[in-house]
Amino acid sequence: MTGPAPVRWALLGAGGISRRAIAPALHSADGAILEVVAARDPERARALSPRSAAYDDYAAAIESPDVDAVYIALSNDGHEPWAIRALDAGKAVLCEKPLGRDASEAQAMRDAAERTGGLLVEATWNLWHPRTARAAALLSSGTIGPLRRMSGAFLFDGVGDGNYRLDPDRGGGALLDVGCYPLTAAAWSARSPDFTLHEAQTLRSSSGVDLTADARLTLGDVEVHIRGSFREPDFQSLVLEGDDGLIEFTGNDAYVTWLKASTLRVLDRDGERVEHFAPVDPYRLMIEHVSRAIRGDRAWLPDPRWSLTVAQIMDAVLATG
Repeated sequence: MTGPAPVRWALLGAGGISRRAIAPALHSADGAILEVVAARDPERARALSPRSAAYDDYAAAIESPDVDAVYIALSNDGHEPWAIRALDAGKAVLCEKPLGRDASEAQAMRDAAERTGGLLVEATWNLWHPRTARAAALLSSGTIGPLRRMSGAFLFDGVGDGNYRLDPDRGGGALLDVGCYPLTAAAWSARSPDFTLHEAQTLRSSSGVDLTADARLTLGDVEVHIRGSFREPDFQSLVLEGDDGLIEFTGNDAYVTWLKASTLRVLDRDGERVEHFAPVDPYRLMIEHVSRAIRGDRAWLPDPRWSLTVAQIMDAVLATG
């Protein structure tokens, strides 16, 4: 007997993240096939070894009858139009974070998914890492009591002139690129769409995008502090504090642990311990879960409301100046 047919994927974009992580994950994932790749340069598309075809036309990949699902790995300005185009073509969509450049784009994408009955998932890949899943399970179990405070940061220094991350028309800025990671952690840990922004500061480039963004807010009943930056030394952190303890993502890799071991520090009523996690590929896990969901099998998917909450908070932060 043979198992269910694998989900046939189209990958839009052949940039660095596609070459390093997404295409290898699609090739290795159980229940998935990298069927076609589309990129502005067809040679770069062919280099990712799709089974059937390489295109220099995103629409051709989306409309291919050999494709069940589309992974959108384009710069942020390409997320909304191509996700909606794919949903309208009857394809499931896995779209790189952030879902849209602002809340209106994210909402339009969600509306298209509801209108078509299609599956739309934001590819915040660290959510599928076992360490993140374990932290969420510990939080839900009440081991640290009610969550009171969450703090997170994703900082690095190294975006040079000419990089698309500095282009406001392409959805540039530190908040959309890296600040969305701690904000997503705030969304899944606080589990509330209701927020009040108390304080926000941004350092802007000459083009107007934020090079650094820092915000303090209340999300539900949880005090949240997040920071994202292109202009500060490499640093990642995520700490969840409750009445009876805390959960800390130890190591300087809170959001981008990939193919290496990681740890989680837990302080609760039973004392302090460090939990260890073996190296995994969260991109592969994400693709496997989304592929299972497409086939109608049991799978874990993030709450769609998290993407909208994050987009609304980012809008509020960036509107402060």
